[in-house]
Amino acid sequence: MTMPPTVDLPVPLLAALSVGDALRLAIAVAAAAVLLKVGMNILGGFARPIPPPPEAGELRKVRLTYRCSICATEVRMTQANDEVPEPPRHCMEDMDLVTPVEDL
Repeated sequence: MTMPPTVDLPVPLLAALSVGDALRLAIAVAAAAVLLKVGMNILGGFARPIPPPPEAGELRKVRLTYRCSICATEVRMTQANDEVPEPPRHCMEDMDLVTPVEDL
């Protein structure tokens, strides 16, 4: 009596993995998903348009430094109603803007 030929059936990939391999695969998939999400958020941030300027009368964030030409007192302005506001007065004179032009 002859035996019929045996056919090797393919073993599903997940059934061939050990518990350690399955855990490493799950960690790799989770890390890839986190990296993809972070990357998409970063790229999405670049795609957003610049917000419109605030309406007149609202304060804007500025970083301007002024120096009194008489007594050398320095003042840093952090909020103003305009991007380049009028200089403050000290010793009865307008203060000089010392912030570099590139920072305006």
